[in-house]
Amino acid sequence: MKRLLVTGGAGFIGSNFVRYILSKHPSYQVVVLDKLTYAGNLANLADVAGNPKYRFVRGDICDQQLVDGLMAEVDAVINFAAETHVDRSILDAGGFIQTDVYGTFVLLEAMRKHKIQRFLQVSTDEVYGDIPSGSSVETDPFRPRSPYSASKAGGEMMVQAYHVTYELPVLITRGSNNYGPSQYPEKLIPVLITNALDDKDLPIYGDGLQIRDWLYVMDHCSAIDVVLHEGQIGESYNIGGGNERVNLDIAGKVLDQLNKPRTLLKYVKDRPGHDRRYSLDCTKLKRLGWAPARDFEEGLAETVQWYVENQAWWRPLKSGEYWEYYKKNYRSL
Repeated sequence: MKRLLVTGGAGFIGSNFVRYILSKHPSYQVVVLDKLTYAGNLANLADVAGNPKYRFVRGDICDQQLVDGLMAEVDAVINFAAETHVDRSILDAGGFIQTDVYGTFVLLEAMRKHKIQRFLQVSTDEVYGDIPSGSSVETDPFRPRSPYSASKAGGEMMVQAYHVTYELPVLITRGSNNYGPSQYPEKLIPVLITNALDDKDLPIYGDGLQIRDWLYVMDHCSAIDVVLHEGQIGESYNIGGGNERVNLDIAGKVLDQLNKPRTLLKYVKDRPGHDRRYSLDCTKLKRLGWAPARDFEEGLAETVQWYVENQAWWRPLKSGEYWEYYKKNYRSL
């Protein structure tokens, strides 16, 4: 299993995974398939562009002919390709269904034709829905509450169905909230950092007391690597950072690190269907020998500093057409 197809490999988590794999397994060959939409950025892969073990293909996982040709060249597939931003799914759910469900179907159909040793579907803790107490285990029912989480649940169900019906060798991971350098500036932590740098309001949904488990992106990558090589076929694995934090507290830490005043905090109307808390029980994955390595305080400080030092990377993204549309539609929330 030395030839990998990484779909969505120019995105935040996917590009970090590509770098991780090429470093951890230098004999592996990696083909990246990415549509290069708003969150896909070839700059994320610039440091591996000259690696002879890496090849980039621009394209859509919904393109059956393209996917079929690439699947014939590889031994394993890791599917990161997805629409992932909850606010976008509320504004326009159709693209999420197309990519996250139909795109997964296209990949699985191509897999049926070829001798793929493993197919790993990268999913999210949001499929479990709101968790008032305790922590989600892999056998808990799905209770998605946004078009995004519903589309990810739909993709997972396709993967599970193809495993049962066609005996395909599949694996599923469900990760908690990721953070780290080069994350697209629509996600919570990059929004907080970049707005604070410009002395703009930091929007806080509702009372700001929503709880998320934060996972450093490279810890996520190492976990996916473990599941890909050591996971049991047909099984799902939760990946959490063990860092449950209140959103309002995260905003305060960002302001403190940048020496900005708390007056920048602006409470806005809560997002429709906003889950209060996510929490993952990762006992199953830890039995494979994995544990997160990055301390949250250290990881957050490193992330803040990256955005301070790399403004040429994120400023063009925040000035883009969708960002203006986003601000216009959510200004009054």
